Amino acid sequence: MPTELVLGLGNPGARYAETRHNVGFRVVDELARRHGLGSWERYLLGDLRSLNLGRGVIVVKPMTYMNLSGGTFRWVLDRFSLEPEQALVVVDDIDLPLGRLRLRKHGGPGTHNGLRDLCDAAGRGYPRLRVGVRGEEPWDDLAAWVTAPFEREELEVVDRAVARAVDAVETVINRGFDAAMNEFNRIESEKVRE
Repeated sequence: MPTELVLGLGNPGARYAETRHNVGFRVVDELARRHGLGSWERYLLGDLRSLNLGRGVIVVKPMTYMNLSGGTFRWVLDRFSLEPEQALVVVDDIDLPLGRLRLRKHGGPGTHNGLRDLCDAAGRGYPRLRVGVRGEEPWDDLAAWVTAPFEREELEVVDRAVARAVDAVETVINRGFDAAMNEFNRIESEKVRE
């Protein structure tokens, strides 16, 4: 099924804007900027924009906080009569090295509470683009760590990863999911640390 919805996960508000958990928001914001989209339409459950890349695609940022993103996902799917398979969820991944991208057609939530809420709301059959946010430093409190800003020395890698993630989203929309997986899941194509 063609991708009709891009959902970037994150937490609303300036406090979380530069955190690891907000990489999904950063990717959809960059996607909108790259295509010169205007302001977001504000709804109770999320901010929406329409993107035209040869066909219409809905871009969404849930405003319900990460752990409650499933309500927004279900609302958008129902509002636009979409199936979960027509979505692409963009999310941070603590299990991937900083800057690594991984596209998957479906799966479980792993340790990610935002994905867990999406699975509860719509099942496991939605595609996702995971953006690696694991740094070099160990952490004691995972929740505090993912809601803290990136380290200064990580920012260049993060910026490149966000740009590549937008490239991956565009590839999914224009050329299909399999083509995007072949291009962006290959480790050798993701030399974000060079």
